[in-house]
Amino acid sequence: MSHLTTQWQEIHSTLAAGALIPYLGPGLLALQPAGPVPAAPEPLADFMAARVALPHKIRRRLTAAAQFIENFKHRKTLVNLMQQAFSPVLPALALQQALASAPELKLIVSVWYDDAMREALRALPAGTGWGQVQGLSQAEHFGTWFQYYGADGTPAEPHDAHFWSKLLYQPIGAHAPAANYLVSDSDYVEVLTEIDIQTPIPPLVQTLRRGSHFLFLGCRFNDQLQRTFARQIIKRSSTRHWAVLEGPLTPNERRFMTEYGIEQVDQPLADFCAAWLAQTMAPIL
Repeated sequence: MSHLTTQWQEIHSTLAAGALIPYLGPGLLALQPAGPVPAAPEPLADFMAARVALPHKIRRRLTAAAQFIENFKHRKTLVNLMQQAFSPVLPALALQQALASAPELKLIVSVWYDDAMREALRALPAGTGWGQVQGLSQAEHFGTWFQYYGADGTPAEPHDAHFWSKLLYQPIGAHAPAANYLVSDSDYVEVLTEIDIQTPIPPLVQTLRRGSHFLFLGCRFNDQLQRTFARQIIKRSSTRHWAVLEGPLTPNERRFMTEYGIEQVDQPLADFCAAWLAQTMAPIL
């Protein structure tokens, strides 16, 4: 039996046990038809630079570019640019549709600003109990770190979320339903000041992750911000996780993944998604 087959068996047995949490990154957008929205921090910074004159040294540094716009053009300008960038409606991938409809999954984490995973959940039959919770910028919601929203996009109270069958957690915000974005240097400074003691992470997310195993899809760990968010979101879960990453890892990625029990699934993301769809319909024997 190959190592990849063994990994598949472990992942699917974890799914069947209700102990798997998908963690979706911007790399999933590579599976979409020709990119209608920015699929990584650098293209998003390019999008901003094409519309606002930015100092050359920060033109491709997303958080710094966003901070410049916030400082010199106002926060509303930054939010409007983010809304423009992510307004195209993305069709949900078949994988996202499968995740949305899987009753074993109680929590899905999405760490990019697009609405594709939300669209997959919105396509579920009417009356399906789901909702989302998003991180909030302290520039706009000082003292409030996150907000719950029902399936119809209206704000919900934390106690409402306990009755949902599935929760979509978007720690850096998203286009819909309320244009919440953590994107500038100051946004992240505020969150990172508190994240080690878990203040910005919703208590329900903290509850749902206990004893669970994360499956990272479309994520890289070669950036300090990405590593920090991943580390804090998987905190106090299990000590065994998986990340679909083809080919060699960077030294930083290898070190991070070893330290936090994240095992590499060395397979192209498109192949993994196709196999996931096939094997959730006909589980590995």
